[in-house]
Amino acid sequence: MRIAIAGGKTKADFLIRSLLGKKHRLVVINDDPAYCGYLSRTHGIPVVQGDACKRYVLDDAEIDGFDILIALRPLDADNLVICQTAKRLYHVRKTVAVVANPKNVAVFQKLGVNTAISATWMVAEMIEQASTVESLVSSLSVEHGRLVLTELLVEPGAPAAGRRIMELPLGENIVISCILRGVDMLAPQGKTVIQPRDKLLVLCAPERQEHVIRVVTGEGKEHEK
Repeated sequence: MRIAIAGGKTKADFLIRSLLGKKHRLVVINDDPAYCGYLSRTHGIPVVQGDACKRYVLDDAEIDGFDILIALRPLDADNLVICQTAKRLYHVRKTVAVVANPKNVAVFQKLGVNTAISATWMVAEMIEQASTVESLVSSLSVEHGRLVLTELLVEPGAPAAGRRIMELPLGENIVISCILRGVDMLAPQGKTVIQPRDKLLVLCAPERQEHVIRVVTGEGKEHEK
């Protein structure tokens, strides 16, 4: 996919590494000249210096027809403008925005932003969903609640530790999308062996989350609903 990332520093750097590992084509827009230089040198991708709220900067980025634009600027108003402009004028299929004010999540969605992410809202969701499950590091609803992305820590002695992914009884329509191992990020395959202290990013339907937690960590309810 063709993906544009507007703004951000640490978040942008992490996303770039992740998306390049999945072979996506990227263009980055950032108003910090020094950081633009760092991103260009580090990742070897097109980097456009400028304010992504300005149309001429988006023109320079050549994002017309892109699959996704991700807005990471610190101001919610900026991210809304960037997303709306990308969709209306550049025919970007989907937009994602980080929002500082959790109240803006619903507002952004009503105004056409496909996905609005608030760290505060994510923490509230995590507390509600994790409750007593210590190995559930974080959980994020996506696609308007139809899917959930769960990050699970594999403790030593957990059912998944030392087993190949193909050996886990996960069932259909459950995908381990990424393994975080120390500072490395791995694209998992069926033969990949899960090691203690790995963090797994698992995508599934909300009603299958408890099953996933039990299979990977051994925690959760004794019987699946």
